Amino acid sequence: MARSLKKGPYTDPKLLKKLSKFGHGPNVVIKTWSRRSQITPEMIGYTFGVHNGKDFLPVNITEEMVGHRLGEFSPTRKFVKHGGKMQKELEMQAKEAEKAKAAAAPAAGAAAPAAKK
Repeated sequence: MARSLKKGPYTDPKLLKKLSKFGHGPNVVIKTWSRRSQITPEMIGYTFGVHNGKDFLPVNITEEMVGHRLGEFSPTRKFVKHGGKMQKELEMQAKEAEKAKAAAAPAAGAAAPAAKK
């Protein structure tokens, strides 16, 4: 359910304090656990380390992110892959194709210098 427009967007006050304390910079990461905080225009250009339950994932704030929540950009679940017999066959085919391509590349590279002589 959306937050009432008369209340305005919620941003954690501690996060706003940290924002005023830290400066812009490539190595400055502001760590936060406040995944529910909405991204405001003042946050553009900063890098936040958003906690996903295990560690802090760096999120660079851009103009398109304004209005979204910080937690949207730090997934809490890790997708491994779908399993099954068909998936294994597809992976084996991809590996074989990659091996064939790698074997063909050195052979073509060795033939080209010989042709120039």
